[in-house]
Amino acid sequence: MKKDITIPEVVDVHVAAIYVHNESFNTHEWNVYLINNLQEAIETVLVVSKGAKQKTTSVLRKSIAHLPAKSFAKLEFLHEDLLQIENRFMVTYFKDGKMYDKTFVFSSKSIKTSKAKHLPVVPEKGILAK
Repeated sequence: MKKDITIPEVVDVHVAAIYVHNESFNTHEWNVYLINNLQEAIETVLVVSKGAKQKTTSVLRKSIAHLPAKSFAKLEFLHEDLLQIENRFMVTYFKDGKMYDKTFVFSSKSIKTSKAKHLPVVPEKGILAK
């Protein structure tokens, strides 16, 4: 049955780790964001994330009803311990009545400030998941 379902390729939707200043605690931390760089909104976004390979972590589930065009939304804080392992973000959403699905991966030890680059839509530098 799965072979009978056509799921279009995900383009211009990204998952990024961004090193931001937390004013409440006066410190810097890594947070993961979903970026919609499309010209139209995406709907009914479901994100499931977990650490994999070396250590298995608890599973995070998050939903976003509507993410406007050229915008972004925070998904989760990444504790320093999680930067050492592979982190997977399975993203599913709807656009124009079609379902899109992609797994974004940050490989272990890939999230470092030295690798941060300019990102689409977000005014901060960060690292895009593959």
